[in-house]
Amino acid sequence: MIKEIQENAADQPGGESLNSINSQAPTRCIARGLSLLLVASSILISGVAGLGAANDATESRTVADSLAKMLQSARAVISKHQEDINDPKRGDKGLTAAVVLAEADANYKAATGIDPASYDPATRQGRMLKAQRDAIVEVINDNQAIINREGLGFKGFIPATFARLVNEAFARKVEGGATIKVTAPPELVRNRKARPDEWEVDVIKTRFLKPDWKAGTPYAETVEVKGKPAFRMMVPEYYAASCLSCHGTPKGTLDVTGYPREGAAEHDLGGVISVILPNE
Repeated sequence: MIKEIQENAADQPGGESLNSINSQAPTRCIARGLSLLLVASSILISGVAGLGAANDATESRTVADSLAKMLQSARAVISKHQEDINDPKRGDKGLTAAVVLAEADANYKAATGIDPASYDPATRQGRMLKAQRDAIVEVINDNQAIINREGLGFKGFIPATFARLVNEAFARKVEGGATIKVTAPPELVRNRKARPDEWEVDVIKTRFLKPDWKAGTPYAETVEVKGKPAFRMMVPEYYAASCLSCHGTPKGTLDVTGYPREGAAEHDLGGVISVILPNE
C-alpha cells in the first residue's frame, strides 16, 4: 500500500518523466495486483470467520437444546413416580438409577427421535449428554435411602429438587464446560440458588412474558459471561394442570412443601431452563 501511495504521488503533474513512469509500469501493476489480492483475501477470511461463527452458534444451539430436553425428560420420570416415592407403606420402590435413566432416555427419544446414548462421545454434544446422564444416575443412587424410606409420606424428592441436584452434579462433571439452571420470573423463585441473573431477567421480561411471544419458543444469543463470549439459551416452561396443586390457588395458602402457592393458572409461565455454553 505504501508503494501504491508513492506511485500515485509520482503520477501527479510535476512528477517523474513519462519514460520513468513507463519503466515502472510492471512494478506498479504487481503492487496494485497484490493490494487487490490482499483485499480479496481479507474479505474471504472475514467470510469464512463469519461462517465459522454461524456454525459454532448452530452447534451450540443443538447442544443446549439437547441438554434442556434431557433434563425435561428425566424430570418427567420423577414427576410420574411421585405417588410411588411418597408411599409410606412401601420400602423398595424399584426406582433405581437404571430404571430412571431408561425411562428418561425413552422420553428423550420420543421427543427427538434420537437415542441419547447414541451420540458420538468424541463430539461436544456426546460429551455433554453423557455427563448429564451420568449426573442423573449419581443423583438417583445418592437418594435411594430417602426414596425407599418406609413410614414417611412426603419426602421432598420433587421434580424441582431432582433437577437442581442433577444440574449441580452435571456442573461438577463438566468443570466449566457448561452450566444448566432452572430459574423463573423473580417473584416465582422459591430457592435462592435459582434466582435469575440480569440477562435472564431481561429475557423473561422482554421476551417470554410478552403476549406476542410464541409459547415454548427458546431464546438464544452469544453474550459475554465473566469476560468471555458464551452461547446462552433459555427455554420457557409453563404450568401444567399437575403443577397447580403446589403452584395454583388459593394464592398464599401453603402447599405440601410448606411454600405459599403462587396463584398460577395452567399455561402461565412457571419456569425457564437456562443453559450457558462457553465458546470453545
